[in-house]
Amino acid sequence: MEESSKRSEQRKEMEKERKKGEKKRRKEEEEEEEEILIFNHKSAEKEKEDEDLSDSEDSVFSGLEDSGSDSEDDDDDDEDLKVDQNLSQQEEEEEEEEEDVQSSLKKKDEEEEVKRDEYEHDSSDEEDIRNTVGNIPMEWYKDFPHIGYDLDGKKIYKPIRNKDELDDFLDKMENPDYWRTVQDKQTGSDVVLSDEQVELVKRLQRGQFGDVNFNEYQPQVEFFTQEVMLHPVTNRPADKRSFIPSLLEKDKVSKLVHAIKMGWIKPRRDSRDDSRGRYYDLWASEDTSNLARHRMHLPAPKIPLPGHHESYNPPPEYLFTDEERALWEQQDPVDRKFPFVPRSFSSLRLVPAFPRFIHERFERCLDLYLCPRQRKMRVNVNPEDLIPKLPKPKDLQPFPTTQSLVYRGHSGLVRSISVSPSGQWLASGSDDGSVRFWEICSSRCLKTVQVGGAVKSVAWNPNPSVCLLAVALDSAVLILSPALADRQVVLSSDRLLSAPQEAEPIEGDGLVNWSDTEGEELNQGIRLKIQHPKAVQQVAWHTKGDYLASVMPDHSSHLQVLIHQVSRRRSQNPFRKNKGLVQSVSFHPIRPYFFVATQRSVRIYNLVKQDLTKKLHANSKWISSMAVHPGGDHVICGSYDCKLSWFDLDLSTKPYRMLRHHRKAVRSVAYHRLYPLFASAADDGSIIVCHGTVYNDLLQNPLIVPVKVLRGHVITHELGVLDVTFHPTQPWIFSSGADATIRLFT
Repeated sequence: MEESSKRSEQRKEMEKERKKGEKKRRKEEEEEEEEILIFNHKSAEKEKEDEDLSDSEDSVFSGLEDSGSDSEDDDDDDEDLKVDQNLSQQEEEEEEEEEDVQSSLKKKDEEEEVKRDEYEHDSSDEEDIRNTVGNIPMEWYKDFPHIGYDLDGKKIYKPIRNKDELDDFLDKMENPDYWRTVQDKQTGSDVVLSDEQVELVKRLQRGQFGDVNFNEYQPQVEFFTQEVMLHPVTNRPADKRSFIPSLLEKDKVSKLVHAIKMGWIKPRRDSRDDSRGRYYDLWASEDTSNLARHRMHLPAPKIPLPGHHESYNPPPEYLFTDEERALWEQQDPVDRKFPFVPRSFSSLRLVPAFPRFIHERFERCLDLYLCPRQRKMRVNVNPEDLIPKLPKPKDLQPFPTTQSLVYRGHSGLVRSISVSPSGQWLASGSDDGSVRFWEICSSRCLKTVQVGGAVKSVAWNPNPSVCLLAVALDSAVLILSPALADRQVVLSSDRLLSAPQEAEPIEGDGLVNWSDTEGEELNQGIRLKIQHPKAVQQVAWHTKGDYLASVMPDHSSHLQVLIHQVSRRRSQNPFRKNKGLVQSVSFHPIRPYFFVATQRSVRIYNLVKQDLTKKLHANSKWISSMAVHPGGDHVICGSYDCKLSWFDLDLSTKPYRMLRHHRKAVRSVAYHRLYPLFASAADDGSIIVCHGTVYNDLLQNPLIVPVKVLRGHVITHELGVLDVTFHPTQPWIFSSGADATIRLFT
């Protein structure tokens, strides 16, 4: 496009230079012609003067010789008269010649002006007038850079139009001739209409004649009038051929008859026979062959037969009472049982015309052609076949079904519970500032530790070789050694806690203060105190039992997650910044992965490579809790908008299944370590136990079946079940609620 535009510009410049040269050459020729004319004119004048002088001299001398006057004075007077006459004649001839020269010069000036006017408005666009494409649609040149061809067969290129809508708007505002500027489709250039052209367009728009001087109301010239003229306009006698049959027509008819006989021309079919095949009564009967063509044909609904209320003399029970008539008048026409009021007449000839007859027929016609009628082939489906084939709950046993024990003793909300790895002890933390240790089988409280604050989270160390409990309250994490196991386990726990502290400072050590307890706290079993800069909401142990993670939700800080190593008594901040408000954390049971649940998503980090591995989108507004499957390939998340999301990490980053069984916020979720069970607890006071089988075959999706709804907790202050956890070896489930009780379902 750029090369073609450059070529067109070069061509236009060359054409301009050529025309300028022609104009100069024409001017020079005209000037030479003028000089020649003036020179010829002057030479003719000189010749005439010489002739006049010679004539006058001859006449003078001849007068002197011929004259026979006696006095010299008379001779002088005669000579003076002759000279004066010659001079006057010479002046008249000179004036006539000057007038002729001036008229010829005027004519030349006018011709020059005409020529100048012809070339004054000449431009490179003038050649576009000679577009030789003819009368064709100009849209054919829409995708080409040119718009036609000139007389020499060269392409006429379109003018460059690089105006956008803003330039067009500014031109519309600033250009006073914008409204009368049109685009010439033949050349692609803009043409400004003159006043006469605008007036012509207006007249044509008003439906008037284009010519202003045309009078459409001029009197008609009546060539033929009603008056019988004495002499006719034409009185030519009729020809002879008007009385003789035409031989040409006879020849044509004979040719057509021969063509019909030979079968070359087929006569038209009878229209009456044709109408029988094309037009038929659509609603006459369904058994005709024409209706059989319509596969989806459905007969028109028939008008119901008239009943007793439409009789001219119906029984009295069909006539309206005053109340019924008032009710009928108040109803909408659509809701009325009958479109008319039944009336009684003594004889049939007293019955007037039905006023709604035309309306009734019109509505019937509308029903016939506007009502959509189509025969739909419905598939007879058994509703039970649409329900997915799930195994019966009896086949999925064992799972908890009944409430067996209730652990009472707390006076506040029991926010967190945890079961020891051996399955013999249960720890619970409450808002009453106490941590209680229960014997599971007997529901007996063996030990109560007062920690001096509302307990947010408790977590038993998953390593069976040690007996330690982590407690989160306010801005501290306490490590308790309850000494409930045998002596060997207690000694290994003490050995782990009394390991020497490393001298090397690590990022996060300055923010966290490790301290040993003394006095009464030590006697209660509190061995270590880890002081945090902010309030701690959750603690989670690693599977090996040496690392501990704590969560401090805060939007304005990057210190939301800290990881502590108990054996070396050091802490570290794994993240420079947290994307979102952290709600829960968990360690992968097998691999070195770390799960961080924020309000909207779950991020999985590789602790060895120290990078983000995967991000799970929960499709919920606010995640409340999270649990990782013992196999490590599945995650469930509970949210405050009553949803439970099951993620298959090998399948997708979006939930494999969304369960909406709860009516209120889901507070806690948990997996069983051995059995294919998972549970969710919510503020509606219910615990829903589901069977979730995970197959080793990657092509087979997990089987998720809800099997039991457990109830027992009393809703207190619009809070129901706050925490739920499974027994490590038995198909039992523990739940703690806002009613200050802990319940065991077996």
